[in-house]
Amino acid sequence: MKNILLSACVLLAGIFAVRAQDSAASRGLTMAEYQKTPTFFVKDLDKDTYVKFENAYILDKGGFGKPYFITGDDGKKKRIDLYKLILKDGRIELGTMIFYSNEKGQRWEACMPGYKADAKVWEKYFEDIHAIEKDEPNFVLKLSYVLSKELGYQLYRNATGAGGKDVSRESGTYGNDICFPGDMEVAMAGGVRKPLSEVKPGDAVVTVDPVTHQEKAVVVKALAVHAAKNYAITKLLLVGARETWERQILLSTRVLEATPNHPMTTAKGEKKAGELAAGDKVLCMDARSGQYEEFEVWDKKEGAGGMQKVYNIVAAEGNTLILNGVMVKQK
Repeated sequence: MKNILLSACVLLAGIFAVRAQDSAASRGLTMAEYQKTPTFFVKDLDKDTYVKFENAYILDKGGFGKPYFITGDDGKKKRIDLYKLILKDGRIELGTMIFYSNEKGQRWEACMPGYKADAKVWEKYFEDIHAIEKDEPNFVLKLSYVLSKELGYQLYRNATGAGGKDVSRESGTYGNDICFPGDMEVAMAGGVRKPLSEVKPGDAVVTVDPVTHQEKAVVVKALAVHAAKNYAITKLLLVGARETWERQILLSTRVLEATPNHPMTTAKGEKKAGELAAGDKVLCMDARSGQYEEFEVWDKKEGAGGMQKVYNIVAAEGNTLILNGVMVKQK
């Protein structure tokens, strides 16, 4: 999952930097300048919106406005402030300063270079944000979401479409099997979750009406088990975001793996998992509200899943199941 998140942030960063560096009189952030940025400390993120350093550099929050507050599935609120990094002489935008604060008051800083920066500067930036991710889980995901909000989601979708894997080079088996890896968790009657491979005939699972969102417990007639092969697997990262008030964001994620031809119910009708694209909307259970809400496909990877059995439930009623909190079609 972290590879997905890091690749998303890489793509967003590149596009975001191009927008910020659109003026003709621009140059790249040098390594020497990048190494100075950790000293560009903003004491009061609420009041200090325009700060000078060494009488040569400026941090200007004016282009970004108020901070973002993001609350993840763990209920912990994070804060992200963005500032333009400007070279005073010539008013050249060199990059974007990122200030990330967690619920304990700890703060991390990063400087995203502009697109004209040398590759070594970008490499150092990616190393630095990866280091933050180790200390602060899901930092990259939250940063990616904020950058996409600033840039506009459409550009992000185009970028990820261009940067995806060439699935034709994968060695996974593409067949007619419509199923899931055994470690996907099924929503059972009574509110518990169970690995798909452990579901048995006679168990009661949850089915949901995709229109009314009404749940119903239905009996499992059979668990279809397909022989172990190196199946092609589509891995979806879905993100649900609710803005409760200005820049107060509640962020939730779901990860689902399925064979590429398994059908899914989307806001635009039925699609196969392998046909989904960034921006498509799928119903997922939101743990906070207890309701089924639309989550967007944030990233999709497809490739060989390794030798394993795959499974599918045959239920007595209904036409959906809930796996890993995601609504999928019964087949």
